[in-house]
Amino acid sequence: MILLVIPVLCIVFVYVINRAYRNTKDIVINKIQVNPTADHGPVLNILQLSDMHLENISISPDQLYEKLKNESIDLIALTGDFLDRKRTIPKLIPYLKALNKLNAKHGIYAVLGNHDYVLRGKNLQKLKETLEQHGCNVMQNENKVIHVKGHPVNIIGVDDFSTGRSDLAASYVGLEHGSNLVLTHDPNLVLDMKNYYFDYLLAGHFHGGQICYPKAYHLVKMGKLVRMNMIKGLHVQDGKTFYISEGLGQTGVNIRIGSRPEITLHQLSIASAKNESLAAI
Repeated sequence: MILLVIPVLCIVFVYVINRAYRNTKDIVINKIQVNPTADHGPVLNILQLSDMHLENISISPDQLYEKLKNESIDLIALTGDFLDRKRTIPKLIPYLKALNKLNAKHGIYAVLGNHDYVLRGKNLQKLKETLEQHGCNVMQNENKVIHVKGHPVNIIGVDDFSTGRSDLAASYVGLEHGSNLVLTHDPNLVLDMKNYYFDYLLAGHFHGGQICYPKAYHLVKMGKLVRMNMIKGLHVQDGKTFYISEGLGQTGVNIRIGSRPEITLHQLSIASAKNESLAAI
């Protein structure tokens, strides 16, 4: 009997792993409307890519461009974890070139994640320079303003929370009176932002669990949001809306169970922004 069970278990295991690998190619494009208004006010169309993990990514630069070339994109937000190893940095360039072909009116903004900070010294600097040389505004606890049909929108890039690099006070210094869009990698940051206003926050980090069996129990060590069952999608904390992407690549092993790689298109209405751009500190 045992001699029969072992081959069956091996077949089942191979099937599950093969299916889990195929899941990494089943990329979902999610379209999210935020603060929709009835008066057809200004809208900022944002493309978010997170957790590309270029060592384990199942979409080519050309495929990425083909999926997005017909979308209306005003701004591109890259929310960290591009790669783990210095030898992967050149692989990032064709993806950045593909994103530049999308001609986002307000440009590309990027923050770094915990895996990016595995790099040190000149290798980390090379990653930042590669991003900047290909049109990305790399933001480390700072902000910049854009204007959408005359309305100021503060792009606030907060550095990685999980590695202790976040500085909210520095990130909010000198903001214009307008709408606040926060970009960061680890969404656990929102739990420290009770006194910092934002209209919308974009993050990643959790990969939607990546491997859920049936729940992503292995994420518990990654912060309080997991225990609050906030690991992907749209959420509200302290009356403020934020979104957690499931990420485009995979980390560790190139498989997904109970999750899918994600490209997100956010349609953010700024007409109803509360204009509370200054931190209440």
